[in-house]
Amino acid sequence: MKVFNDVLDMQSYSKGLRLKGKTIGFVPTMGALHEGHLSLVKRSLEENDITVVSIFVNPIQFGPQEDLDRYPRDLEGDRKKLESLGVDALFLPTPEKMYPEGFKTYVTVEGLSEKLCGAFRPGHFRGVTTVVLKLFNIVKPTRAYFGLKDFQQTLIIKTMVRDLNLDIEIVPCPTVREPDGLAMSSRNSYLSEDERRGANLIYLAMKEAEKTLMESMSFSRAVETLNEHLRKSPHVREIQYASLYDPETLEDLRDVDVKIYGKKEAVFAVALLYGKARLIDNLIVKIGGRE
Repeated sequence: MKVFNDVLDMQSYSKGLRLKGKTIGFVPTMGALHEGHLSLVKRSLEENDITVVSIFVNPIQFGPQEDLDRYPRDLEGDRKKLESLGVDALFLPTPEKMYPEGFKTYVTVEGLSEKLCGAFRPGHFRGVTTVVLKLFNIVKPTRAYFGLKDFQQTLIIKTMVRDLNLDIEIVPCPTVREPDGLAMSSRNSYLSEDERRGANLIYLAMKEAEKTLMESMSFSRAVETLNEHLRKSPHVREIQYASLYDPETLEDLRDVDVKIYGKKEAVFAVALLYGKARLIDNLIVKIGGRE
């Protein structure tokens, strides 16, 4: 596995591959790799000639009071996992390489970045889209792989690629879960044993809400069910958002009549302050009877 720290070296490597007609699959990460990340890597390995993974804890997507300094890091363990899978190249830039002195350019996807997580993490998605666009320009991928665990992020990246005419295929991949339903996340390591035992409550609450939706065909009743179940846990410090949303616009659907909602899918999405962690999850649901 080749390891690149320098931006120009990474660009040169990718440019040479593209000139040879090779397809490049790309998985951008912040490290502390778990099976969710590795599922993206495995899919890239199956679908491309070359697979590149980046590890970069991006400082501009963290707010002043957020967990930049304590974000989980395990570079040596990550390298071993990627080597064992047969990854071709690992890109390990530093903040100084990505944001040199005088850096002034940022990218924002308006209308989506301010909703859901964006309402509670101002500037977060500006940091995400800026670093992802830079990584795309450095790695020059044919396809890039993103987990649907962060549904909003994937939607924003897809929108950026469309709007800026980037010649990259964005491949959304299913959320990978623990056996009890908890969505895999590097931040799960923040949880105590007691907190971890009950941390699958988001998934269970969404499944109950899905059941209510199928039985009642009422968005508002489904959202009520979702919130009722989330409030049962003593570890929930704050429900930042928990509702049913339009998967293209992120419009809150709780007050929309199912009969006039013309789309085949909607998405339950939740963000909680839970114990020492902030947990997010989502569940895409079919609207009954629509094919």
